[in-house]
Amino acid sequence: MLGALFGALTLRLLLGDIALLGATVPSGSAVQSFGLEVLLTAVLMFVIISVATDTRAVGTPAALAIGFTVALDAMWGGPISGASMNPARSFGPSLIAGVWENQWIYWLAPILGAMIGAALYQWLREPQKKSQETL
Repeated sequence: MLGALFGALTLRLLLGDIALLGATVPSGSAVQSFGLEVLLTAVLMFVIISVATDTRAVGTPAALAIGFTVALDAMWGGPISGASMNPARSFGPSLIAGVWENQWIYWLAPILGAMIGAALYQWLREPQKKSQETL
């Protein structure tokens, strides 16, 4: 939260009051943005957990997988929802720019999306754990 706040303050000092300092606001409807933020965050969380718990994906491959997922999410959902995927990322610019319209989306959707992504990973991984135990 402090990082997002200091980042937004730095933008304000360097650039002035332009482009809402990167505050995330929906371009589409609130429902569209909420759905996209849930989906984008679920995909991101799934990839993060996958590479964080798989010993085959360490170092550069893990970083590339996460980085490419963030880039793909931003290209896919950015034009509609802003592709925040993180409450802290939305908080700093919103606070400094004073933009609070539909900010509930950027708090609730990433939390829900992260829970869905983690649960999906656990559900898909569970059969593998059981088959390893029987060996």
